[in-house]
Amino acid sequence: MTFNGCSVLITGGSRGLGLLLARELGREGARLTLAARNEAELQRARDDLSSRGIEATTIACDVGNREDATQLIREVVARAGSLDVLINNAGVIKVGPLDHMQRGDFEEAMAVHFWGPLHTMLAAIPEMRRRGGGRIVNISSIGGKIGVPHLAPYCASKFALTGLSDAVRGELARDGIRVTTVCPGLMRTGSPFNAWFKGRHRDEFAWFAISGSVPVASMDGARAAAQIIDACRQGAPEIVIGWPAKLAVIANAVLPDSIALAMDLANRVLPKATDESGDHPRTGWQSGSDRAPSRLTRLTERAAAANNEMPH
Repeated sequence: MTFNGCSVLITGGSRGLGLLLARELGREGARLTLAARNEAELQRARDDLSSRGIEATTIACDVGNREDATQLIREVVARAGSLDVLINNAGVIKVGPLDHMQRGDFEEAMAVHFWGPLHTMLAAIPEMRRRGGGRIVNISSIGGKIGVPHLAPYCASKFALTGLSDAVRGELARDGIRVTTVCPGLMRTGSPFNAWFKGRHRDEFAWFAISGSVPVASMDGARAAAQIIDACRQGAPEIVIGWPAKLAVIANAVLPDSIALAMDLANRVLPKATDESGDHPRTGWQSGSDRAPSRLTRLTERAAAANNEMPH
């Protein structure tokens, strides 16, 4: 597939990975629509793209709401005349011990990571069938293949998205609709600052931001976006991004006991639960300490500044 002239919808397109994907697709001549919940963030994303000579339509909506998601697809088709590529990228991250996670945290993660993509796919598939094909890209995570301590809602919902994406692939292939499941490892997009942290939130933010800034363990966000777009272009069934993530997937399949032990050991060094004050989530921007932001998180800070992750 070539993207020049194609109608592309990116949910969660206002910042981070979604904005990086929009920049790359815009350079290839795609007709872009970006969707997100925050109108101000969408405006800044539109300005960013415009400064690069890229036009984009933006629509504020909550894809976790079925009516919003259905209306989003209708509006894209009405404005652009078609929908050739759907990229389900909207995401939310809450980090912290299970003791501080509440039912609502799991419901929110499922709404954004599972129900949102399901709503948009069910609305987009008839349009793609009518046109004889299309592309659907579901941005899951390495956390949708391997459970990680202190990310229970995130991993549970990403596992659900991975299963949904993989399950519908075979059914849609005969209609010329290619479904790509994307499972990135750590990427430097600046997202830790807009993630939510519970428990000992400053300690949780520090380990999360520092680990995302290690060059060997994490990948530059623009490089990851280019790989995702290439997988979409080829209609690849799945892509795991980053050698650490690829090795972890292989190890989990071949040596599950060893991975379970590794996760046990990791959990022992992660911050412990605290009192009920830890039930209140705080953003990365509200969780600074002498460790983060610091020299150890410099790459994450640069990515946040470059990808519309900074507070305004």
